[in-house]
This record gives sequence, C-alpha cells and structure tokens, in this order.
Amino acid sequence: MQNVIVRTDYQFPGQKGVYHGKVRDVYNINDELMVMVVTDRISAFDVVLPRGIPYKGQVLNQIAAKFLEATRDIVPNWMAAVPDPMVMVGKFCKPFPVEMIIRGYLTGSSWRSYKNGSRSICGVPVPDGLREHERFPEPILTPTTKAMEGHDEDISREEIIRQGLVSEEDYVLLEKYTLELFNRGSEIAAKMGLILVDTKYEFGKFDGQIHLIDEIHTPDSSRYFYADGYEERFAKGEQQKQLSKEFVREWLMENGFQGKEGQQVPFMSDEFVESVSERYIELYEGITGEKFVRADASEVVKRVERNILYYLKPTG
Repeated sequence: MQNVIVRTDYQFPGQKGVYHGKVRDVYNINDELMVMVVTDRISAFDVVLPRGIPYKGQVLNQIAAKFLEATRDIVPNWMAAVPDPMVMVGKFCKPFPVEMIIRGYLTGSSWRSYKNGSRSICGVPVPDGLREHERFPEPILTPTTKAMEGHDEDISREEIIRQGLVSEEDYVLLEKYTLELFNRGSEIAAKMGLILVDTKYEFGKFDGQIHLIDEIHTPDSSRYFYADGYEERFAKGEQQKQLSKEFVREWLMENGFQGKEGQQVPFMSDEFVESVSERYIELYEGITGEKFVRADASEVVKRVERNILYYLKPTG
C-alpha cells in the first residue's frame, strides 16, 4: 500500500490559518494566496471515511486543473499554479456560502427523493411519471448551503436571496456561469464517450469579481454515465454504467451505512482500499483521455511540503 496523505499540519511563511475540509486542507498565505492540498481522504454521505485512498488526491487535483484551464473563457477562476500533483495554489477568494448543483438527469439523491414522493428539488418542480436516470428536458439548478460541518442543506433560489446569502445580482451571474460550465463540461465529456450527469460548482469573489473556486468536473463533484449503451439500459430499466464515486456510496449502503446517527462505517480492507484507488485512476483516464502517471508517493507528506515551500519562496 502506497503512502497517503490523510491530514496535513504544515507551517508556511506568511501562513495566517488553515481550514481542514472533508477532503482538502486549505492554507491562507497573508490573505493573498490559498494553498490547497488535495488529500487522499474520501468522504461519502458527508462523513470522512477512516482510510485514505492512494493517488486519489492526485487524481482530483489534476482533473480539476485540466478543467479550470479549459473554462477560463467562461468565468475567471482562482487557480494560479500546480506546484505538486496534489496541490493547487491560487487567489485568496471569499467564497459564497452556497454550492451550485446542476442536474441533467434524475439520479442519485434526487432519484431517492423522487421515489419517496417528492416532486420538488430545491424549489424546482419535477413532473410525475419520470424514471430513474431519465434526462430532464433542461438541466435544473438545485443549490445547497455550504456547511462548515455536517450536512449541506437543500435551499431554493428565493431563500438564498431572501436570507442575503448571495445578492440577486450575483446570483443571476452564478446561474449563468453554472449553466455555461455544465454545457462546456458536457461537450468535453461527449468527446470522451461520456455523459456529464450532474455536478457542483463553488464560487467566490476576488477584487469584487466572481471567480470559480475549488474543484470542477472531478469524480468527487460530478457523476458521469458512459454514453455507449445509455439508451438501451434506460429502455430496459437497467442501472447505468457510471464513472463517479457512486460505487463507494453503493458499497456503504450495501453494508448498512448512509451516514445516519448510530451507524458505523464498515471495515475497509486493504483490498477494498486498493480497488477504490484503481477505480479513481480509471476515472482519471476515462475523463481526461490521458494515461495516469503515478507520482512518487514514498515520502508524499515531505514531497508536498517541499514543493509548496519552493513555490512560495519568491513571495515568502
């Protein structure tokens, strides 16, 4: 089993604080730069699982970097450099306290709610008679609050504006950018023989201008179907072949865990952890069309620190 990063506690020149998220550790450098270490932690049902997944951080970081570069013409983003396979450095943005989730198909948590009788997702009405994995006539926006701890909560456009979480002027732009990013992501996915099913975007402000922040179009933030065979499987009512971390959620549910109070995370064997790692590498190659090159992980914690320090040296 390769070395993994499950938590960092670095001290960098000019460091003013660090935020440990579910997967990312974000260092504030002089309120000027954000240094984001994409760890090998894995979360599901808003719970961080007890073992790290080899190369997962590298997979997520490198996919995000590729798609941030490919969407700069739509909206400015925070990324300035990738000094290590698991690290992104960028502008210090003030994040909006909402996540912009966009869904092209009725699947995952939205299907689970629909199956239980719900006909509205975050204030967006959904018609009767839909089937699992059915394509919506138009993609729907289903935002959530961005929780510092615990579960994110569904919220409507009207509530976001009413509560002052985002101004109406800014929210109109967030909707516009979300739709345009989803369309671009869908076009890129189609070239890879994939369908971008749903995804989430996070935004912040830098110098008064909205920027795309965090990850984009990764298997942690997005769900993909294989285009080949989608129609046949849908017609037969079969499950779709997916490229996402839904397989981890399914494994947890099969083992009696959905993040509810009193439930225990099932035991993660070496074999299971290795299989998840291989699946993430498969996801990388499927989404990018490029061969994944494993970085040397023998002393990964030191490697990451060394590369960040080297990058910060001119400004430190």
